[in-house]
Amino acid sequence: MTQKSNPPEPARLPRPPGLLRSSGVVGCMTMLSRILGLVRDMVIARYFGAGTGADAFFVAFKIPNFLRRLFAEGAFNQAFVPVLSSYRQQQPLAEVHRLVNAVAGTLGLVLLGVTLVAMLGAPLLTAVFAPGFMDDDEKFTLASDMLRITFPYLLLVSLTAFAGAILNSYDRFAVPAFTPVLLNLAMICAAVFLSPLMQTPIMALAWGVFIAGALQLFFQLPFLMRLGLLPRPKVDYRHEGVRKVLTLMAPAIFGVSVSQINLLLDTVLASFLQTGSVSWLYYSDRLSELPLGVFGIAIATVILPNLSRKHAAESRDQFAATLDWAIRAVLLIGLPAALALVLLAEPLIATLFFYGEVTARDVTMSAQSLRAYSAGLLAFMLIKVLAPGFFARQDTKTPVKIGIIAMVANMVFNLILVFPLAHAGLALATSLSAWLNTTLLWRGLKKEGAWAAQAGWGRFLLQLALANAALVAVILYLSPPVADWLAAGGDRRSLDMGILVAAGGLTYFVALALVGIRLRHFRLR
Repeated sequence: MTQKSNPPEPARLPRPPGLLRSSGVVGCMTMLSRILGLVRDMVIARYFGAGTGADAFFVAFKIPNFLRRLFAEGAFNQAFVPVLSSYRQQQPLAEVHRLVNAVAGTLGLVLLGVTLVAMLGAPLLTAVFAPGFMDDDEKFTLASDMLRITFPYLLLVSLTAFAGAILNSYDRFAVPAFTPVLLNLAMICAAVFLSPLMQTPIMALAWGVFIAGALQLFFQLPFLMRLGLLPRPKVDYRHEGVRKVLTLMAPAIFGVSVSQINLLLDTVLASFLQTGSVSWLYYSDRLSELPLGVFGIAIATVILPNLSRKHAAESRDQFAATLDWAIRAVLLIGLPAALALVLLAEPLIATLFFYGEVTARDVTMSAQSLRAYSAGLLAFMLIKVLAPGFFARQDTKTPVKIGIIAMVANMVFNLILVFPLAHAGLALATSLSAWLNTTLLWRGLKKEGAWAAQAGWGRFLLQLALANAALVAVILYLSPPVADWLAAGGDRRSLDMGILVAAGGLTYFVALALVGIRLRHFRLR
């Protein structure tokens, strides 16, 4: 008698690591990347300053980088990870591989077409994203020429983000978090070694971006091979998983990536302001992104596949508890980071960038926009952890509505604040719209029951207030006047900043311990 064969069972899944441990791994790798990113920006500032060439490069780099965040790490990641997590939870490995192959082929074909069109239409893109450059032929031509070199980065890094999303879904967080280190190393090497060999030295940075994209993609492929999920691209728009990803992607573009759209609008308007405005915004944005990337994005990276699995398993209470954990973790780190950036704006800018072609005026102007961005840092971080609460449940419509409201509000804030505050007004408008976005996301999750306040919020907020008060007191007491920072040499600035950071960090964490907050309180599996 022939036995009836049973359908293949999904592979037994290992118990995932705790959220605190996973966030720590991603945070450490991201910290390394961000530190090298700051070194990269210090090198760029030393070699190119904040003049015409730097402004042109930052626009040529920001356009594909913005689209990367919008489509690859924003819309695509938020749509693909929940679908992949569902397949991982409910389907055998062969079906997961079919999904990966179909998405790789479809995504790759679309990205290739977009890249070719963008390279041909580089001057048009430059005119759209930096219309103020049209009054300066040299700056406009330079930005357009560099954009043709940097835009393929979108294709390469989007496929890198696709590979990283697969690894994250299987709780392999370290490799995708380490990958951006390669971008920083490539750009540093390009500035130091390649720029002296080129007729137009700033063009070396554009080639550094292109090389970095290829390095990042090929670095992740061996790790996909170990999982048995190395893609064999196949264009298949009819695959059920691909159709689901595409359905979720379109509205997700306006969800988690609204802050990136707002930052790009800042660049567009800054191109009409005095020369240096684009660079001032870039340097201040880079500093505000350090805590955002190390902590906010690290937590968001970890909780999205976790929330997706909890939703697939219909664990409503655990879903709400995970979101609550993420919000508390963001407040624990984001609030002191924002306060420190506000209080140490000029010292930080001076310590990192006051070399070579950068002037004291550049430090002052960059510090103005850094304070404005810092006012919204906590909101930027909260958006990163609140939006996955919708995407994990495959709800992209609600973040879309909220994103459109926030984007329109940002435009209004820009028009109101750019005249009295110039480039700093653009940064402040971005922060205000981020707070509006955060409030609406939080209210939506609470209304739908996806988030519910866990016990101990009142005590936790009081503990945070006391610890942050101690941090502020120490910074104000130890920090010299701004004039002393500008007059000191680079070594002295670095030493003084190191002492301030160490003293402030030690004070904050000792204060947390004294008021009763312990590491074990944030261990959630």
